[in-house]
Amino acid sequence: MRTALERRGVAVVVVPGEVFLSESPAVWKVRPILKTESVIRPDDRSLAAAAEVLNRSSRVTILAGAGCAGAHDELIAIAGALKAPVVHAMRGKEFVEYDNPYDVGKTGLIGFSSGYRAMEHCDALLMVGTDFPYRPFLPDGVPVIQVDVRAEQIGRRVPVEFPLVGTVMDTIDALLPMVAVKSDAEHLDQMTAHYRRARSRLDRLATEGRSASPLHPQVVAATIDRLAADDAIFLADVGNPTIWAARYLHMNGKRRLIGSFNHGTMANALPQAIGAQASQPGRQVVTLSGDGGLAMLLGELITLRQMHLPVKVVVFNNGALSFVELEMKAAGIVNYGTDLDNPDFAAIAQAVGLFGATVEKADELEGALRAAFAHDGPALVDVHVARQELSIPPKITLEQAKGFSLFALRTILSGGADEIVQLAKTNLRQLGRE
Repeated sequence: MRTALERRGVAVVVVPGEVFLSESPAVWKVRPILKTESVIRPDDRSLAAAAEVLNRSSRVTILAGAGCAGAHDELIAIAGALKAPVVHAMRGKEFVEYDNPYDVGKTGLIGFSSGYRAMEHCDALLMVGTDFPYRPFLPDGVPVIQVDVRAEQIGRRVPVEFPLVGTVMDTIDALLPMVAVKSDAEHLDQMTAHYRRARSRLDRLATEGRSASPLHPQVVAATIDRLAADDAIFLADVGNPTIWAARYLHMNGKRRLIGSFNHGTMANALPQAIGAQASQPGRQVVTLSGDGGLAMLLGELITLRQMHLPVKVVVFNNGALSFVELEMKAAGIVNYGTDLDNPDFAAIAQAVGLFGATVEKADELEGALRAAFAHDGPALVDVHVARQELSIPPKITLEQAKGFSLFALRTILSGGADEIVQLAKTNLRQLGRE
């Protein structure tokens, strides 16, 4: 489309950094294009009030989210000054946990115990770049300082006495000179030690006997993490695949972890992977797909073929809408309407021209994943995983405990005692967890 100036016979001449208008043969310089950088931070009085709280508190915990993108160094600096453990929200995982000696993992429904303990035992909470939605996992009765460039997000989840409107980078840069560097690291040392114990327990759950069948999903996620590229882009379906991604994928500053973490929409991984691969053709893109999610948008496998997109689809195939089943168990409801009668996903992938492999035993997993990742084109690995695997949250309410007991009783009375036995056998390894 021609610009208004061009329709009047004036040519627009673009030179890097400057714009010219030309009516041949003369050329007039109009104005330079200047690069600007905005600084968005709170006023000094608000910063000083927040600093006073942080300075008098002995057990500060930081909760960090996606707003920390581009501010990793600043986050590490203030955590070091405050001797504060850093809990990360799901969307903040890729920006927070890497190269972070203060990281203590996640909290919330898909988190684990060390993140929860760091929040539970703090005497001041600094929330940076997060709108963490799980109110039961936020502490009560402690002063809260929240940093967010979106003022309307502050105080939505928990009462905030010290709102700081600004970017994480600019706000921490301005706040740090007002913060007294702490020498007492007792709170930090206790929480990082707790994290090491919790991490060790989770890692033990990701081991498997060579002939085990079906596989524990933790093993699948940990193997994906180990074999994937250093700059891989991971897409996790809503439900259990997101839990295993949160607990077993390690970020390093180059990897990405993308999902429907705000809206919780099913079947998000494969279409998001198509967009990621199309925009980043040189990077490895791997989905952690649920069998229910893949089945909802099965036709997108043809899109991979049509667009020649080398996405690697790993299916956590447990024959059920298992996260829905978990919610039903917690509510005391006998599982109903959650069975999936799945086709052979690997055969479907092969039929549309993709690499396809099925994994039913643990000793088949690594070879299948290596072959799929090395394949020059789209690939699908259908991994049969345990249906009754429980993803236990770091805090179980009395209502959830009652609901689970009611579910077990109702299931037995309905003739489903074998399901309870299988549930116990599948999760026997987790009995030692806190």
